[in-house]
Amino acid sequence: MNYPERHDEYKGEGYKAPIAKPSLFLRTTPSFAPHGQPLLLPPESIELDYEGEVAVVIGTEGRRIPLKSAAAHIAGLSIANEGSVRDWMKHSNRQTTPGKNFDASGSLGPWIDTAAAMQPSLALKTWVNDELRQSDTTERLVYSFDYLISYISTFTRLLPGDVILTGTPTGAGVRFDPPRFLKAGDVLRVDVSGVGSLQNPVVAEQEKI
Repeated sequence: MNYPERHDEYKGEGYKAPIAKPSLFLRTTPSFAPHGQPLLLPPESIELDYEGEVAVVIGTEGRRIPLKSAAAHIAGLSIANEGSVRDWMKHSNRQTTPGKNFDASGSLGPWIDTAAAMQPSLALKTWVNDELRQSDTTERLVYSFDYLISYISTFTRLLPGDVILTGTPTGAGVRFDPPRFLKAGDVLRVDVSGVGSLQNPVVAEQEKI
């Protein structure tokens, strides 16, 4: 929850705003599909959701990185879809890990832009088919790229190739009434100004191509 209005979306669910520290979780490598490859709608759920995000790629190793030097550890930026299988995130009292780690439920790519991190603000937009669902800019982040690097490196050593997803704006499918989850045949696109576009079709897992 790194954009201000995201806190409002969770009112009544035990969250209080503002939150002093970021909420974190880990994703496995197979949970991401590359650009152009299918997002897999698992047979165990019809609640595959999307979350467009800017991805920070670490280029230089570090532990307990000071805030003032955090930017020097960035190799560049990429684009991510923080896909979520929503009902599996509700198992056992908000257990995030299963719903964030279904194979090819998210996506990452198409490349690393080494200059984009120098821009003061990046526009982030998420499209489902031809419909704009999410739109915001990184100048509104609650926790900056530098802060996330400094904070995370306090408890774990960041290594070259590590990727930090920086949060999604409002507009995820679960927040519509009724919810609007991804379905087979949809095409998801995430645009980040100065970086490019990440695009993936959605297929049922048994129809993987």
